[in-house]
Amino acid sequence: MIRCFGYYIEITNSYKDKVPEDYIRKQTLVGAERYITPELKEMEEELSEAETKIAELEYTLFIELREHISKNIARIQNTSSNVAIIDVLVSLAEIAETNSYVKPQITTDGKIDIVLGRHPIVEKMLKNEKFIENDCMLDNEENTISVITGPNMSGKSTYMRQVALITILAQMGAFVPAKKADICIVDKIFTRIGAADDLSMGQSTFMMEMVEVANILKNATSKSLVILDEIGRGTSTYDGMSIATAVIEYISKKIGAKTLFATHYHELIELEERFKNIRNYHVEAKEIGKDIIFLRKVLRGGTDQSYGIHVAKLAGVPKDVIRRANRLLLDIESRREIVNISEKEEIDAMQQDFRRLKRKYDYKRA
Repeated sequence: MIRCFGYYIEITNSYKDKVPEDYIRKQTLVGAERYITPELKEMEEELSEAETKIAELEYTLFIELREHISKNIARIQNTSSNVAIIDVLVSLAEIAETNSYVKPQITTDGKIDIVLGRHPIVEKMLKNEKFIENDCMLDNEENTISVITGPNMSGKSTYMRQVALITILAQMGAFVPAKKADICIVDKIFTRIGAADDLSMGQSTFMMEMVEVANILKNATSKSLVILDEIGRGTSTYDGMSIATAVIEYISKKIGAKTLFATHYHELIELEERFKNIRNYHVEAKEIGKDIIFLRKVLRGGTDQSYGIHVAKLAGVPKDVIRRANRLLLDIESRREIVNISEKEEIDAMQQDFRRLKRKYDYKRA
């Protein structure tokens, strides 16, 4: 029995001579005939009426339900809101208990002082290794800006993100993943992490980066927390280093926002000597033979090694490329050393000329 513009009984031509006389032929097909009977027609009408009644009943019930909900919408929304709040609080409490979070102290001294902080998400994703805990100290005096150096994959971005997340959790009244945390109130948190083009706006990676940096520099205050990751990497080395330096100097002198600034420009560690509110940190890594192990520990002081070739090796870059890169690196570093020696000799010669001319000048005056 097939329903196609009604219900039919389909019989192939090989059995056509056995069709009962009360069957009414309705359609002829290639190799078959379709028939209906009075009983089948009656059943079809009953089914059709039942479907209509079902649709009418469904609509009636829907209208009644809608009217009932409409009359009680305020109570339903209020209940939903309260259930959501309870759900959030219970979830935060359960996470805090399960993962040994601590109650942060909210302070008014302008400090973010985190002892053995952890990233709440990354630590849960690690299955067979322990998350490396790290401290963080930011204030409005000597520790306003932390310049963080270290190789790719060493954990710089994770460290900066965890500081921002701990600050948010503390400010919303939740426990935080740390051994101890004193957190001041911040008015805004600005982040510039990652790199991507905006194809819809026709903006390059570097343009997007600069637009976001401009927004931060225009709107951050001394009460803000700023997270900046690899500023200037979207352009040439010297342009990028100049921009990164200028951004740090501007934040240091004009804004005073508590800032974590991760960079590959090792020259930036010299800023600590010029500004009293800048401190250098690095993510520890250890070389064992030709391999490197990322220890993930953030320590005081800068570093002058990137370990970029080691990271390329870990990523599976072909050995021939790694060997070639090592040879080129040695060649470039030796050239740089020669240039530095030449520059030093030139400076020494200029100083000697100056002293000689000064003696002549002093002699003539005498």
